[in-house]
Amino acid sequence: MGIFNKLFGSSKPSEAQEPSKLQWARLTDMSQLDTIVEESKTMPVAIFKHSTRCGISRMVINQFQSTYDLEENQMKVYYLDLLSFRPISQEIAARFQVWHESPQLIVIKNGITVAHASHSQINAIPLEQFV
Repeated sequence: MGIFNKLFGSSKPSEAQEPSKLQWARLTDMSQLDTIVEESKTMPVAIFKHSTRCGISRMVINQFQSTYDLEENQMKVYYLDLLSFRPISQEIAARFQVWHESPQLIVIKNGITVAHASHSQINAIPLEQFV
């Protein structure tokens, strides 16, 4: 099963490797959603919802990382492991008024959702327009 884990990700969230190219902020606590709203008033914030068991999600996050070209002070990017933090994902959908999908990228500015996409459409969002 080793080759399948490399291609499609680990079947156990604790064994899954978190993406590392970007300066990801891990989203692990519901209270961070209030922080995100406040941070988005001074800098756009993106939330990447990732399923560690999904090959498509892994492919999309790898593409996102390789094409992301904003500086660290231009946008804060949060990483949410959907499998480990499902209640947070559900609260994101309710609070930011987006239908839950995976993988999914949500861009928040001034406390509201200004863009969101899932699957291959994630990499089509021109993030620089929100800076």
